[in-house]
This record gives sequence, structure tokens and C-alpha cells, in this order.
Amino acid sequence: MTPLFNKVLLVIAFVLTTIITSGQCNEKNFAFQEGEVINYHAYYNWGFIWLNAGMVTFTVDKTQVDNKPAYYLKSHGSTYGTYDKLFEVRDTFETKVDINSLKPFEFKRITNEGSTHAEYYYTFNHKGKSILADIQKEEEPRKKTTISWDDCAADILTMVYKARNIDFSPYKTNDKIPIKMLVDGAIHETYIRYLGKETIKNRDGRRFNCLKFSPLLVEGTIFESGEDMTVWVTDDKNRIPIIVEAKILIGSVKAVFVDVKGLRHPNTAELKPN
Repeated sequence: MTPLFNKVLLVIAFVLTTIITSGQCNEKNFAFQEGEVINYHAYYNWGFIWLNAGMVTFTVDKTQVDNKPAYYLKSHGSTYGTYDKLFEVRDTFETKVDINSLKPFEFKRITNEGSTHAEYYYTFNHKGKSILADIQKEEEPRKKTTISWDDCAADILTMVYKARNIDFSPYKTNDKIPIKMLVDGAIHETYIRYLGKETIKNRDGRRFNCLKFSPLLVEGTIFESGEDMTVWVTDDKNRIPIIVEAKILIGSVKAVFVDVKGLRHPNTAELKPN
């Protein structure tokens, strides 16, 4: 079980950022605002047992890049102290995006998982349509490269916030929505399948009206290729992810909504107790 703990928080951060986006670009932000903070429990399934392994938090602040107003988006995942002795995880994702178009300016990902350490830095050249990538993986030599940038593509943290601002009204159940996402120094073209609307119950018994999706996963060291992930987001103007479930090579992981503060809109998706 121990070798998989280094994947749990990384997977949760990944699945939450592959939720929903389309060929649309430069979305106008209506879903979130400065001061929003969302918390999730990260669960790992071992046999018949779901282990609450850690916490993932997403925050929105304001900053400036080259004297332009920007959102400073952050996600941090860490194992609980109980599990640190077994396998300590401290993962951080940060990105700065244009406050109007949500185009990324720069991205940083630092992962500390047990004895392994990795760093990813992307700088987005808006005029030159290119990305300067600076990547250091464990003991490998630091790699610097330039990637051609289609500005519909973005880093994984930017995507979750862009996704929350998409107009879903044109889509029908089982429609495929193309996505482009920058992961591990490469842009991947895949899709998500829209699965309609559903009312779900959280682990604490709270019920939410949700939109449901299944992304096509990219095969790698964590996932097998296929649609082995399901995502539910609130069916209101906030578009908050409530539950994310995914199969990995061994076992399953789940991100479960805990609480939020600083919402831009009233929480109309949550149903009152019976």
C-alpha cells in the first residue's frame, strides 16, 4: 500500500483539473472571485476500505503580472499527520492568469512525495504563442524546452477555473467535448463525455443537484486509458466540483467536497434536508 500514497494527492489534483473544458477559449469569468477557498478530503480505496488520506485546498487571490491585473490560483495537497510517518506528501500547484481572459501567464508545480521531488515551471508567451518549460524530475537532469502554444490549451490548474465558466446549454447527454491540456511538458488532446444531470449525496449526507461528466484519460503511470473517471459539479453558477472518482492502476481514489467560503453566487445547487 505504501508506494501508492505518493499518488493519492497528485491524482486528486489532476482529476479536479481535467473536469470540463471545450474548444471555447478566453472564457469570461462569472463563476468565482477573489477570496474563494474550497476544501476536499482525499480518499484512497484499499480493498473494501476507503482511507481518508489527506486534504486538498483550492484558493483564489489577486495579484499583478507586468502591471496587468491577474488572479493568483493555488492548490495545495498534503497527507494528514497520521499518514506522514507512512508516506508524507506535500504537493503545490500555482498559476497566475489574466483576470479577463483567464489565459495563464505562468505556472508552478512542486511535488514532494516521500523521498521524491519534482518541479515544473511554465512561462506563457502570449505574443509569441509559445511556452517556456523548465522541468526537473527526481534525479533526471533539468530540462528546458519551448512548446508551441495553442491558446485554447492551458496548465491543469488554470483549466479547472476556465472549465467553471463554460456554457453547457448546447450539449446533450453523451456528447463529447474536446479539450487541450498541458501536462508534464506536453499538450494532450482528449475529450470529456457529458453524462447529464444527477442529484448526489455527499459523505456527510448533504445533497446537491449536479452536472455529471466522464473524461477520457491519458494512459500513463497512474491511469489506464479510458473513461474510468466520473465527476459531479454543482448545477448552479458556481460550478463547484462535489465528488470526483477515478480508477488508478491499483485501487481507486476519490475527492470529496468538504466546505467552501467566498462564493461569488448563492449556493442554489444544495438541497435542503428532508
